[in-house]
Amino acid sequence: MVAVPPANGQRYDPRSPVCLQQWEWGGSSKIDCSYESWDACRLAAVGLPAMCLNNPYWAQSTTSGAARAPHRGARAPTLR
Repeated sequence: MVAVPPANGQRYDPRSPVCLQQWEWGGSSKIDCSYESWDACRLAAVGLPAMCLNNPYWAQSTTSGAARAPHRGARAPTLR
């Protein structure tokens, strides 16, 4: 019988819009979502086997007051 340790959960911090995914020896990777800008992420990724990506869980602020209007040409199909 082989004991397998529990997998580490990857945390996506919803407060930051950019994540850094860094590959590790053996093919695994880790994700760090603590970057406030693409430039900060790219600077941290220099020389590493890594890439920056959008944080899918970023809680984007809507304090600007400019809510995005729905596209007028697109309509949801009617179910009958």
